[in-house]
Amino acid sequence: MFCSLLIILLVITSHDVTASQSVLVKSLPGFPGDLPFKLETGYVSVGDFDEVQLFYYFIESERNPKDDPLLLWLTGGPGCSAFSGLVYEIGPLSFDPGKSTGNLPNLKLNPYSWTKVASIIFLDAPVGTGFSYASTAEGYNISDTLSAKETFTFLCKWLMSRPKFLQNPLYIGGDSYSGIQVPIIVQIISDYNDDERGPPMNLKGYLLGNPATDIHKDKNTRIPFAHLKSLLSDELYEATKVHCNEEYLHVDPNNALCINDLQVVNECLQNINLAQILEPSCSVEIWKSRQNPTAVAMDSDDLLSWPHRYPEPWCRSYIYLSSYIWANDKTVQNALHVREGTIKEWVRCNKSLSYVYDVPSSLIYHRNLVKKGYRVLIYSGDHDMVIPYLGTHAWIEALNLTLVDDWQPWYSLDDVTITYLFYFFYFFFCSYSTGYKYKKCQLTFATVKGGGHTAPEYKPEECLAMIYRWLAFYPL
Repeated sequence: MFCSLLIILLVITSHDVTASQSVLVKSLPGFPGDLPFKLETGYVSVGDFDEVQLFYYFIESERNPKDDPLLLWLTGGPGCSAFSGLVYEIGPLSFDPGKSTGNLPNLKLNPYSWTKVASIIFLDAPVGTGFSYASTAEGYNISDTLSAKETFTFLCKWLMSRPKFLQNPLYIGGDSYSGIQVPIIVQIISDYNDDERGPPMNLKGYLLGNPATDIHKDKNTRIPFAHLKSLLSDELYEATKVHCNEEYLHVDPNNALCINDLQVVNECLQNINLAQILEPSCSVEIWKSRQNPTAVAMDSDDLLSWPHRYPEPWCRSYIYLSSYIWANDKTVQNALHVREGTIKEWVRCNKSLSYVYDVPSSLIYHRNLVKKGYRVLIYSGDHDMVIPYLGTHAWIEALNLTLVDDWQPWYSLDDVTITYLFYFFYFFFCSYSTGYKYKKCQLTFATVKGGGHTAPEYKPEECLAMIYRWLAFYPL
């Protein structure tokens, strides 16, 4: 395995490439004064010939980095920068809307950062994402499985050069399309630990938000979800369900009744914001419903790829422009110690990756991992129509685990009043005999009321409460 070889290399060579390419960042343009947390950025080389350079942001826990969990975090896409997760979702910084210093957007502290309870590596993966790059054209050829292997190599090198974190509880996490990649990465780590070819990683589990799992099944639940949220009438939904035989993606072109129903469905939904159905849709026309009646079901854009070309100031997507302005500023790149000339332009989500989607479903990995005894947290914003929670709930049920606690509410408490927001979760407990000993597996499925794609962006306070309790083994 990669790690055993890396251990030898780190011992016999005097040049530690991971250590030499990491830098502490004490201040950032747009943020007043020094950063009140420890930020490290750098590159780690991966690939057969170290031709791929993966860029990362590492932020130590603001509580107790010696003992707090270590979380490796990936953003979706594929091709969306980890900086998006850092600044819009779970990191300690966010943009201050409408405020700037000169032409540069201002940054402010996020009071609901997950770094309050964990140290987090935000990784620009796969190659071609964010500030990650390759020194050869071939290095940019990437796939689900190859990206997972390169991420594992990254983690090996990163941990071997920072052995103090080897004992910290390790979790792998991500959202959106990371629902495909994260289970593969966890499986590779688990196999590596089983092989005992190097210092074991203290892998405890994984967590996924609004996760893509089975692309076909995820998208096929959009129409049932729209009906559940009263966006479609009972009559239209039932007719479409019958005429299409509950298959809204791969439609028989000779099935006129189904196609006609889907055309009406698209007319009802064409102005709905998939990322959060209660917020205005500020994009250009998403679907050409009369020209393509299956568009609602077939739309595959990960909405992390916004902003749109002509956003309005009142649109949520407007703030996404700040990341483009900020990350492409030369003073920012110098502060982050980005290697000059390695990328032409930073984009939040790179849609031009040379990417092979070779894992259409990650369900088989979930089946394997729950037998290993790892802790799993799956959460969904319940107003997300990109990856509706209905599909997520369905594949969790397909794991055939024993249900311990049925749907029940959980609450988030603020400093002033009780926010009566209802969230629901499944908690699974099961025992397996795999030839070693009986192991317990625990899987929690939580929905975040009012959350979109992805939940922490829309409900940061609630999601911090969720992750704090889950990491501490408390009930939600």
